[in-house]
Amino acid sequence: MGIGNGILTFVEKAGNRLPDPVFIFVWLIGALVVGSVAAAAYNLSAINPVDGQTVVAQSLLSSENLRRLFVDMPRTLTGFAPLGYVLVVMLGAGVAERTGLFSAAMRAGIRDAPKAFLTPIVVFVGIVSNHAADAGYVVLVPLAGLIFAAAGRHPVAGIAAGFAAVSGGFSANLFPGHLDALLLGITEPAARLIQPDWTANIAGNLYFIIGMTVVFVPLAWFVTDKIVEPRLGRWTPSADAPIQLSESALTGAEKRGLFWAGLATALVIGAWAAMTLLPDAALINAEGPADERLNPFYNSLVAGFFVLFLAAGVAYGAAAGTLKNHRELVRMMTESMAVMAPYIVLAFVAAHFVAMFNWSNLGVITAITGAEQLKASGLESWQLLVAIVLLAATVNLLVGSASAKWAAMAPVLVPMLMLLGISPEMTTAAFRMGDSVTNIITPLMVYFPLILGFCQRWVPGFGIGNLMATMLPYSFFFLIGGLIMTGAWVYFGLPLGGGEVVTYDLQQARQAVEATTAP
Repeated sequence: MGIGNGILTFVEKAGNRLPDPVFIFVWLIGALVVGSVAAAAYNLSAINPVDGQTVVAQSLLSSENLRRLFVDMPRTLTGFAPLGYVLVVMLGAGVAERTGLFSAAMRAGIRDAPKAFLTPIVVFVGIVSNHAADAGYVVLVPLAGLIFAAAGRHPVAGIAAGFAAVSGGFSANLFPGHLDALLLGITEPAARLIQPDWTANIAGNLYFIIGMTVVFVPLAWFVTDKIVEPRLGRWTPSADAPIQLSESALTGAEKRGLFWAGLATALVIGAWAAMTLLPDAALINAEGPADERLNPFYNSLVAGFFVLFLAAGVAYGAAAGTLKNHRELVRMMTESMAVMAPYIVLAFVAAHFVAMFNWSNLGVITAITGAEQLKASGLESWQLLVAIVLLAATVNLLVGSASAKWAAMAPVLVPMLMLLGISPEMTTAAFRMGDSVTNIITPLMVYFPLILGFCQRWVPGFGIGNLMATMLPYSFFFLIGGLIMTGAWVYFGLPLGGGEVVTYDLQQARQAVEATTAP
């Protein structure tokens, strides 16, 4: 393994020394308090180029900020945008998962796939399954190994392709979901450091994540069929290999459930289309500016996905017999919230870190100062975004939680790049690209031991080094493809989705502020 093994050993040991993300934020808050006191003592300040006001550093130990901390503590948590977004979406997705809808849909998607297109279908279904949260790891990845084995191909290649899709393509998809709500919700308070009325649009990265899907599917197909599977060699099944394909066959009840779930999905989509397209539609702001008329529709998508997942899950469960009565429905929704408990704990400390960062004014001052230095460097916009992809990919090797990383990075990166004419949505998209591509090569990823166990069912003695070596080509090609895609997206100024664009008009924001403050 040589140098590569030494690097992986270092990353593994360094990562194992990191505390839980909750305590990472506790330490960050402690450092922030000390930094704010020092910055206030030195009268650190900067001039906001949007409103022309002088921003002065504030001590977090001042009477005002201490009062705000303890009096507003409940509101600080409940006002943390990602918390509400994610809980609402997961309330419906939890029902769809627990009734068996996600599992049956993924199995139906790949079980009867043509052998010639087995790899791209597995990858595509794996990417789309990201909306099913953990179900993609525990259902699709082992099933992909089973399907590959039944097709006479190496099962570890199927597991690798599924893992690369679900985890390496973590942000890719065809439509927004809970991850969009989570990350863009974190972007919102960061962007408000520069533009106080900025609001997150859950579809703000839609075209970009579709582009990721278009790029990642052929890349994973090439890596699986041309690099990974030939390297694995011919597979000879052992006596205890889990080769029984009957385990994944859909029953009549499951097929019936999928039919009714599809019908429910069509009805929900039709209802949202009617509320958007019909005369006097509820989700259109007919009297507003042209670029804001669809804002109610975009802002309703969080509720829309809740209704869609809930309706499809209930329809599937009632038809398949996995949902007997309303009490079971309430139990499933309750269990889905129980699973979110660790995230709520993380959200508590992350919300206070973000809020205290705003109170101290250090975020704005750092962003203004950093933007001035970056502007003086002469770097093009596409080069800055490529650098963010690399930064996120590197940090991801040590800190697995996407929300934890972005909550710490967004308050500086988002306003800094807004001052350089780059929109908050584009900065978020670049972070998402970097955050995805290295998930599959770090043993610190929470599902890494599970994937290793899946491989060992087929190939006894398959170790961490084997899995790392198997997944490294995916990560490399995803990273190269992601860097090219991100750079090209910025260079050509392609739309991001939901009416959002790559650029941020600082002059327009300044004029809006002047208009609202004029006597």
